[in-house]
Amino acid sequence: MRRSHVTTVSLLVALALAACTNAKDVLEPSAITPPAASAQPVPGAQGGTTATVAATSPTAPAATTSAAATTTTPLTSAQSAAILSKTRLQIAPIVGASVEAATPLTAELQTRARQRGITLAGSADQTATHVLKGYFSAISEGKDTTVIYVWDVYDPSGNRLHRINGQMKAPSGAGAGADSWKGVSPATMQSIADQTIDQFAAFLGGKAG
Repeated sequence: MRRSHVTTVSLLVALALAACTNAKDVLEPSAITPPAASAQPVPGAQGGTTATVAATSPTAPAATTSAAATTTTPLTSAQSAAILSKTRLQIAPIVGASVEAATPLTAELQTRARQRGITLAGSADQTATHVLKGYFSAISEGKDTTVIYVWDVYDPSGNRLHRINGQMKAPSGAGAGADSWKGVSPATMQSIADQTIDQFAAFLGGKAG
């Protein structure tokens, strides 16, 4: 009789512990299962079977048509050429470079502009669509000279539209001495001119696109 009583008490304790454990599992957030999305049966194609699909709003747009096209069509070569042909570029006096360095630079700017189909406007020309102002400095370090340049692109009203900047390192020429510009070769300045006009043309194409 005593053993039967002990067994009964043990069973009651076990049931109480099981109840506590179940209650804890329900209160844990991880044990709470979110409600399933509403679904509706759809008749199967064969054998009377059914397939369950999530219910959707009949007014919701299809996924393939909801995204609007945001890409811009690239300009064709003919369009780019038309933009450049309408451009009249005025080149302001170069600031910071010596006359010897600025001479091949200016000459190559004119040559490269003509190659790209850009018309150059004189300093007194009132029909210029863009004005290009350049600022230069040269720094000699050992056997090399670095030319640093900044170009500002303005509209006829004086508003700055764009900035082109960069630097080019080249071996110092003979007789550079204390004057860094004496070590800058004409080829270096011509390369800067080519890059400048190319970047200016790219700016015009990007702005129009």
